[in-house]
Amino acid sequence: MRTSSSTLKIFDQRDDAYLALNPQGLVPTLVDGNVHFSQSMAIIEYLDERHPEPALLPDDPTGRAHVRQLAQVVACDIHPINNLKVLNYLTQELGVSDDDRLKWYRHWVHQSFHGLEGIVSTSPATSKFCHGNQPTLADLCLVPQLYNARRFEVDLSAYPNLVRIDETCRAIDAFANAAPERQPDAS
Repeated sequence: MRTSSSTLKIFDQRDDAYLALNPQGLVPTLVDGNVHFSQSMAIIEYLDERHPEPALLPDDPTGRAHVRQLAQVVACDIHPINNLKVLNYLTQELGVSDDDRLKWYRHWVHQSFHGLEGIVSTSPATSKFCHGNQPTLADLCLVPQLYNARRFEVDLSAYPNLVRIDETCRAIDAFANAAPERQPDAS
């Protein structure tokens, strides 16, 4: 597999060339030959199906559903709340103060992390990772949200399993190399 990446300058995703690939004007977008996709979950599942080793979903239907459940808690309940376009709208359009925006963000993150912690702490499938002993789709979704929570100084002490899983993931080179501060456009 040959990979390449393009580093977008801030707001380059609003340029016409990018909008031709992704009319939403959001990142990321994956271009693979003549096809292109946006939305992280679609991209991750596409890459997992194209390159199935190591698999990001378990073999059994119950395990697959469990991993997707965890991933969707993150993708549907947590990620939209801390998306820059949402946070910027709160301050720029609604006039919410930075302190109130932070309070709003923390409220929703705590609510979702509480539920996610409950799921992983009671699941017999939880081990080193969200499901089993190798990273899954759920772990790929979880790690960036814990990064964001730390960035916004969310107290994570109520989520020992999420923190432990995150630490286990970040000890893996692929996760460490994907950290925002390790990207070419990090400042």
